[in-house]
Amino acid sequence: MSTSPSALSYHEPSISTLLVLSSFLLLLNFLNFLLNKVLYCGLIGQILLGILYGIPGANWLSLEVQDAVMQLGYIGLILVVYEGGLTTDITTLKSTLALSSLVATIGISLPVALSFVLIKLLPVTPLQAFAAGAALCSTSLGTTFTVLTTSGLTESRLGVVLTSAAMMDDVVGLVMVQVISNLGRKGDFRAVTVVRPVLVSIGFAVVLVVGCKWFVGPALRVLQLRLQGNEGRAGMVLSRTETAFVMHTAVLVGLVTGATYAGTSGLFAAYLAGALVTWLSDLSYRVDPADGPAVGLRSPAQATNGDISCGNLQIPEIVASARAGDKTERRSTGKEVYEDYYHQIVEKVLKPFFFASIGCSIPITKMFAAPVIWRGAVYSILMIVGKLACGLCLVRFASATSDSKPTHGKSQRSKGMTQSDPAATEVSLQDLSPSARIATASPPASQQDSRSSTQVAANTSRKRSRRTAPLSLYPAAILGSAMVARGEIGFLISAVAESQGIYGADDGPSELFFIVTWAVLVCTIIGPVVVGLLVKRVKRLQERERRKSSGREDPLGVWGVVI
Repeated sequence: MSTSPSALSYHEPSISTLLVLSSFLLLLNFLNFLLNKVLYCGLIGQILLGILYGIPGANWLSLEVQDAVMQLGYIGLILVVYEGGLTTDITTLKSTLALSSLVATIGISLPVALSFVLIKLLPVTPLQAFAAGAALCSTSLGTTFTVLTTSGLTESRLGVVLTSAAMMDDVVGLVMVQVISNLGRKGDFRAVTVVRPVLVSIGFAVVLVVGCKWFVGPALRVLQLRLQGNEGRAGMVLSRTETAFVMHTAVLVGLVTGATYAGTSGLFAAYLAGALVTWLSDLSYRVDPADGPAVGLRSPAQATNGDISCGNLQIPEIVASARAGDKTERRSTGKEVYEDYYHQIVEKVLKPFFFASIGCSIPITKMFAAPVIWRGAVYSILMIVGKLACGLCLVRFASATSDSKPTHGKSQRSKGMTQSDPAATEVSLQDLSPSARIATASPPASQQDSRSSTQVAANTSRKRSRRTAPLSLYPAAILGSAMVARGEIGFLISAVAESQGIYGADDGPSELFFIVTWAVLVCTIIGPVVVGLLVKRVKRLQERERRKSSGREDPLGVWGVVI
């Protein structure tokens, strides 16, 4: 009778194992660095390296190691999505919610509708075509956040719209996982199969929002008031970065665990956790008591928008607070805690493992039969078109902006400023860049200086008005291309449908499974590459226009504004 060992038998790894593992880690980071410099899509090299080192290629990694890489990589995916939540501005998210919902609706409905073309290409049923479309309706959150971070668009309006739409697509995709799994097991369609996962996801988000507004917020305010002026042990502990790290991690782990057991997406919960931590950080800044002028009166994003006038010298409020004595303990924000404790391990190990695990799951050796290749190519093109159509939302917005409206607005604003209308002046100052605000806010030494300052403000305002309107199709192209990548959710849904027998083959992987895998793979590779090329082109245009000082620095228009 065999008994389980009481401990792991420690042994020295062989030199071949050490060389394989070390080269795997080094190449993951080297390819990521190289391709990010060239195309802003280092994740493609990591996927290809996963194919090479995994079962589809040379199989240099043992099955146990590949399984561990997949599990650690999923932790990296959760943290990448959590970082996306940390960079989300709640106010901007509310203002773009309708547009994000429209983008997500197009990105879900068109791929599913176009998937019924498979009925003409293969002997498949409508249910099988629907299952294929379900695998291609999602957008890879990990890929989306990685592309946005690499290109520097995470905190722009375009980034917020893209993040929100990708999250909605992901929630629907993960609901589809449960739906496909239930359909495969029960063999029939029932309304509860679809309704339950949807209601759980909506209910989880609603409960979290209501709980934060009516319970967490008031409780935090009471706690801040109780700790006012407390310089004892409790105040010292709560002001430490380590305490913030423990609390933020507890929020992340708690929400992901609760969402998973409740039946909704853990990735959805990770995004909500990041947004919640950011909201709590901003709230603590607003209610943090201060002795005199202090940073704690406003969030970091708000603190940079206000200046204190000291004679003729403009000093940022945050610097003045530091010179006032730093009497208020500064609390660590979610972004700062993430940078200090998570960023390095995620960027160097966990996130590369995630994309490599995608490569390990691609059956590349069985996907080159002639019928599979041409049908997969046709289906891939359809799926790319289905997601590129999401960019039409921004094209419609751009076409609605006529040149006459900004001109009219500029003339009215300039006229109002000439007449020293306070309201008009306030509006103009809000539209200016920080440097222009400094120039216009200084007390005039003479009437000539006042006229000069007004003229500078008017010119800068005119440049700003020209810059806010979308100047090209770059925003629409970047949005549509970024939505193309399917990634982990597409592979997951396809694998579940295959394992549950929905694709219809009993003697091995079905042809439909290979075609769907082709589409997921092609979309995951082409999307980031196109986005990288577009971003590289946009950055080149921005630099060229800055050198010319033409006032058209941003080809993205209002969508490139950092929030």
